[in-house]
Amino acid sequence: MARTWTKDRATKRIDTRLTEVKTVQIKEYVRDTDLTSLPSATAYRVNGVHLYVEILNLDEMLSTTDEEGVTCHRRTLRFLNLHYRAVRRILEDVDAIEVDFHNQRLHAVITKPYDDEIKRVHRAISIGQLIIQVLEETGEDGDDVIPSARLRVGIDTGIALAVNNGRRGHREPLFLGEPANYAAKRAAGGPAIGIYLTNTARSVIKLDQVDSEDDTALTLPEIEASEEEAKLDLAVEDVIDDWNEDLEANPIGRFEFSGHTPPFSDLDLEALSPANSRRQELISTYADLDGFTAFVSAHVHDDEGAKDVVRILHVLRSELDAVLTADFAGRKVRFIGDCIHGVLAEGTAQTTAEEETVSTAILCAGALRSSFSLAVQKLQNNGIDVEGLGLSIGFEFGPVALTRLGMKGSMIRCGVGRAVLSSERQQRRCLGTETAIGRVAYDCANEGAQAVFGVKRKRANLDYETALDELARKDDKTAKTSAAFMKAATLLQPTTQPPSSFSFPSRNLTPKKPAGFA
Repeated sequence: MARTWTKDRATKRIDTRLTEVKTVQIKEYVRDTDLTSLPSATAYRVNGVHLYVEILNLDEMLSTTDEEGVTCHRRTLRFLNLHYRAVRRILEDVDAIEVDFHNQRLHAVITKPYDDEIKRVHRAISIGQLIIQVLEETGEDGDDVIPSARLRVGIDTGIALAVNNGRRGHREPLFLGEPANYAAKRAAGGPAIGIYLTNTARSVIKLDQVDSEDDTALTLPEIEASEEEAKLDLAVEDVIDDWNEDLEANPIGRFEFSGHTPPFSDLDLEALSPANSRRQELISTYADLDGFTAFVSAHVHDDEGAKDVVRILHVLRSELDAVLTADFAGRKVRFIGDCIHGVLAEGTAQTTAEEETVSTAILCAGALRSSFSLAVQKLQNNGIDVEGLGLSIGFEFGPVALTRLGMKGSMIRCGVGRAVLSSERQQRRCLGTETAIGRVAYDCANEGAQAVFGVKRKRANLDYETALDELARKDDKTAKTSAAFMKAATLLQPTTQPPSSFSFPSRNLTPKKPAGFA
């Protein structure tokens, strides 16, 4: 089936989204404010400490077998499920805000005590250390050995905007701004375990500034000092005992997989569970708003600027989702901050059409950039500053398992596979004008698709028209089908409306005798 993008269709969607956020409210976060299920046009300015936890050995879990088969994915999903349930229990007990748990990465925010930033930083350090200690004990022995998690924690503090994260059902807030971004960078800043603070967070608790935040973990005495200040009143043994009781009462079922017949836009992710998971070869795509953190930082303290942040995020993320889902029949797995993660495939539930899937992914990536450019133009036309924003896109092909983790009533979407990790790495090697294709996807592609990216597997300014034209000129069947479909749709449209009535000039229509006749 043809997958196409048109400017007219995108324009209508963007105009609708702009209308939805014509009026935006910026509120101050105060004691016991409920941040769940925020309206799209409302944001809260929150002063808090952001804690990111990175599981360093997820890659290792996915590489336990030479072939990325069912066993490998089962172990990885059980590994994540065990640790997610333990961490969620900790966050509930210490009254922290769980923001997101996306595969190897957890984000939480500490807002209490409301009037004491020093205590909040000490509290975040203590929570981070508690998570490290608990997850060291939550591996499993047995037929499928599930190791303990190796963790790296990043912490920063400051003002961020809490907005609606766009998820259906039990929607958590999304936090935008420097403290969330910098905490994430410290957590992902290297292979060494430990707790890493930004210099901003270090200064709050009177620690010396360091030359390299990513290479300077807190010492044990520094952690113990924070634990003494925070007094969490929650012992590692108590958490593990509760976790074991929970597993006995609510055991994790065996992960059972089936394929999904494309298009993936038909897949109901909210119906997935360990016993009803999906697994097949597909494309994993990451598209990230480049420069958005700096933009938020420059506008977060000003109400009018903060309103524009909400408008930009709502319009851009909604349109990127629509391109992926409506135009190219893919499926958004989740929003991760200002980034969208999605999947798509062509073929059947049993067999993925590799070349066709990669070609569709290239067209989709081009359409994402075309829609981004169009949305930026429309935002500018509406007087909204979008200076410095870009879009970096990365995608990869391979086996991916899709499911939901956790317990009934608090389950989260999850997509795991080497392709998922690789697609994020591809996105990270791009500037805001670039698109990158992973090695596996490149090798699966036809010659025309490979020529689009070249040997570096990266391309600047690859919009939809460029991708469609270059693929079609190389006789790519997917592109030629899409081009023919668009041409046919154009020919079927009426050119101009016919006049409602016809008129003739006034003339004397009385018969006349021809000259020379009587």
